[in-house]
Amino acid sequence: MSTFQFLQNSTPVGDAERAALLREPQFGSVFTDHMATLRWSVERGWHDGRIEAVAPLSYHPANAAFHYGQQIFEGMKAYRCDGNALLFRPVENARRLARSAERMAMVCPPEDLFLEAIESLVNVDARWIPDGDGSLYLRPFVIADDVFLGVRPASRYLFCVIASPVGSYFKGGAQPITVWVSETYSRAARGGTGAAKCGGNYAGSLIAQSEAIEQGCDQVVFLDAAEGRWIEELGGMNIFFVLDDGELVTPPLGTILPGVTRDAVITLARQAGRRVTERPYSFDQWRSDAASGRLVETFVCGTAATIVPVGQVRFASGDFIVADGSCGSLTAELRDLLQDIQRGRADDPHGWRYSIKLGSGWKARNVAYV
Repeated sequence: MSTFQFLQNSTPVGDAERAALLREPQFGSVFTDHMATLRWSVERGWHDGRIEAVAPLSYHPANAAFHYGQQIFEGMKAYRCDGNALLFRPVENARRLARSAERMAMVCPPEDLFLEAIESLVNVDARWIPDGDGSLYLRPFVIADDVFLGVRPASRYLFCVIASPVGSYFKGGAQPITVWVSETYSRAARGGTGAAKCGGNYAGSLIAQSEAIEQGCDQVVFLDAAEGRWIEELGGMNIFFVLDDGELVTPPLGTILPGVTRDAVITLARQAGRRVTERPYSFDQWRSDAASGRLVETFVCGTAATIVPVGQVRFASGDFIVADGSCGSLTAELRDLLQDIQRGRADDPHGWRYSIKLGSGWKARNVAYV
């Protein structure tokens, strides 16, 4: 018996309109016909699972999520491959959502319900998975569902999954981006919520991201809150530095988000014989290593962008180029390998791919690691 009741959208997008929307979808601007919803309460646990028409959610203005920020989310993609849909390490997304929930004093679905919601929605809206280089971006999230104005954890929650067909996150695809180093704003501090994927972290980064755009940059880079010295991460991505001796350096976990793509990059680089070090790397080191030639590549990674090179770095008192400003060989190698694994074009020795058999009805759970 499925946890989710299927309530079909009575006015789905037609084939011709959907085909037009799938040609060049702007990231996160087009949504599929359905969403998955599941509710939790102290009295009933998880209940009322539905695959239903995507529609606005109606809430009382005193809902706890509006006032106290109890909200967490994930990001993942489904790729079309040989009649199936491939997910990339969805169990890790389920586990990270659970860690975020713990930090935010919330409740989230167990792994089996998380996966069932994803599988059911992908099966129902499989026609929305783009061909070619596109993918179906999945956004699972949990929000408080209590009506009260007291500062305490909620006693009811909504889990929801929506889906959006997407192309490249950046307009240039894999072209080098320009980043702005914020020396004014910080993203997280020790003991804070930096390692949780919660909306408040992103809200706090928006002013710095706006500053970056004003400076003609694509993304903002944050330094640590304590000293304003150590590189942490971007507004929505982790960062790596490639040195001329072959070492790959990335900031350590603690106050930054433990990216699923970040972890995969570390694994793939070590598999290729690279020395990967998770250690503090300062902004001053970044500048001096770029000037001396010791730094040969910088790249960023995340679910939305995959892997993208950094070509230029700007800050309040100047700027510098990383190597010659182009995409480095290791960046390109890791990007190609990661995407080939995600899309089923390469072997998957780590068992990262998660396959959903399509076309067998929304209730089917024909899932296997391949």
